[in-house]
Amino acid sequence: MMDRDNPTKPLILIVEDEAALATMLRYNLEKDGYRVCEAGDGEEALMVLAERNPDLVLLDWMLPVMSGIEVCRQIRRRPRRRDLPVIMLTARGEESDKVRGLNTGADDYLSKPFSLPELLARIKALLRRTQPAQAKGSLVYEDISMDMTAHRVLRGTQNIHLGPTEFRLLQFLLQHPGCVFSREELLNAVWGPDIYVEPRTVDVHIRRLRKALNIDGAKDIIRTVRAAGYALDGDGTVS
Repeated sequence: MMDRDNPTKPLILIVEDEAALATMLRYNLEKDGYRVCEAGDGEEALMVLAERNPDLVLLDWMLPVMSGIEVCRQIRRRPRRRDLPVIMLTARGEESDKVRGLNTGADDYLSKPFSLPELLARIKALLRRTQPAQAKGSLVYEDISMDMTAHRVLRGTQNIHLGPTEFRLLQFLLQHPGCVFSREELLNAVWGPDIYVEPRTVDVHIRRLRKALNIDGAKDIIRTVRAAGYALDGDGTVS
């Protein structure tokens, strides 16, 4: 089958019940050099994930049997899938829906109808950010250590499980301790300057990063600076 050829190419799982859209996505992704596998509903998606090892999931929100939101929750509950990049595709364009999708664990969100070049750009950017081989060495700040080669984060001796976007966000902050970055600066550094993402997306991922880091009542090391942005400085207060 085509999606099993050349295993060095990234494998993308399309979870979409609209046959025409799934066919269009498969055609263009394969044309762009990706391998593709498909699922037509949420339960089938989880079955495919149990059998295959995709590098990224394109996940429709409105699915039969099980919603995309629930599929995303299930993905994040599985330890070996917690860092699997997920882009949610949906006709729901309200900001509250986007925030809900991101809070569920999606790394990115596109409203239908979407631009195919934009989708391909976001896929490339997300895959680029989630390749641990591209980053070597380690970063340390207070009791937090990041092994970029092993793609592992510790707080003290406890493992911290982060999604790919939270990992990249923490990596950037660890590389610049004490510096205050605006939402726009974080978007450019973590998502990339060629990708349009709403500034509020940063707030969602900062909250997820804080929740992961602040285990067992540990000190909050991310400071929120009103009207300015965020900084890693060990204070953790709003200023």
